[in-house]
Amino acid sequence: MRAKNYFVGAAFALLVGGMASSVRAQEIKIGEINSYSLLPAFTEPYRKGWQLAVEEINAAGGINGKKLVVISKDDGGKPADAQTAANELVSSEGVAMLAGTFLSNIGLAVSDFANQKKVFFLAAEPLTDAVTWSKGNKYTFRLRPSNYMQAAMLVEAAAKLPAKRWATIAPNYEYGQSAVAVFKKLMSEKRPDIQWVDEQWPPQGKIDAGPVVQAVAQANPEAILNVTFGADLVKLVREGNTRGLFKDRAVVSFLTGEPEYLDPLKDETPEGWIVTGYPWYSIKTPEHDAFLKAYQAKYNDYPRLGSIVGYQTIKSAAAILAKAGSTDPEKLIAAAEGLSVGSPFGETTFRKIDHQSTLGAFVGKTALKDGKGVMVESSYKKGADYLPSDAEVEKLRPKD
Repeated sequence: MRAKNYFVGAAFALLVGGMASSVRAQEIKIGEINSYSLLPAFTEPYRKGWQLAVEEINAAGGINGKKLVVISKDDGGKPADAQTAANELVSSEGVAMLAGTFLSNIGLAVSDFANQKKVFFLAAEPLTDAVTWSKGNKYTFRLRPSNYMQAAMLVEAAAKLPAKRWATIAPNYEYGQSAVAVFKKLMSEKRPDIQWVDEQWPPQGKIDAGPVVQAVAQANPEAILNVTFGADLVKLVREGNTRGLFKDRAVVSFLTGEPEYLDPLKDETPEGWIVTGYPWYSIKTPEHDAFLKAYQAKYNDYPRLGSIVGYQTIKSAAAILAKAGSTDPEKLIAAAEGLSVGSPFGETTFRKIDHQSTLGAFVGKTALKDGKGVMVESSYKKGADYLPSDAEVEKLRPKD
């Protein structure tokens, strides 16, 4: 009897194991990594965006008939933890590709892992130019417009300002350093008459706004480039308003028009800053209308830029997997190079030369409306129009 029970149990285990294997065979997994606990203002809407995308993809039949599953991990804002998460997703979960990341230093860490382990990686948010240029590799692609692209968009407006004396304020890590360097380069090329009179480098997430504002004021610039965001931006604006730093001074600011950073400023929002951002309330296109309707129906909330990034990251990943018809990294690379994908902002293309997406950004000005910050006079800038020549890119990017 014991032997009979043993054989029945073994047969049952084999049956269950076979069923589980069959289920796994009908799934395609994407491993997603982001700084959820560190930067919830961006990453929570981002998560909602990619969850909506997964729901839509599976409702439409999945990827070549297979169900899409996203396994998500929190890197806590630490590059080493991001690499550990990437390793677990690849070795334990058997994901077909990696996607996500926010901070530039973490994006570079996961990109390095992908290159070493020969795993496809779609970087969602990290903005440093190094992701696709100086530290670019064959396994890494990027969705968001880079620092170069956003700087070029801002410089287009900034170069028309009469200001000649400029100061910069930026977080002292890869993203801030990269943004300031490329803005200064592009701005000086268009306006060789300007002077850079001061640089302030507060630690990311730990700005002591009083001394920063005081130092900039003492330098007496006519215009300021700001690259701070999140809680640091709120502190800088509050202190700057109190001390009159922004009065009669032009300010050009990366990301400040994104709702996740503009909304917390409330009635303290400074008016007239030239910014990149996401004026979801004033975009009137069929693609965006469809996204907005679906997002609001699911979440009863308005989207942030993170929502767009999360949504489009998974939509792009699914398009790459569908075209490749395989999870082989080399076939994914071949499928992604030159691939055009629809988005809430219109069609985007992953360039073969550097794996940068041509997703663009909105540029406009900050204003106060009903006691809160909004973007006005905004227009969409196509990413493809703000990239350097192929010859220049070839000099910037190492050969695979």
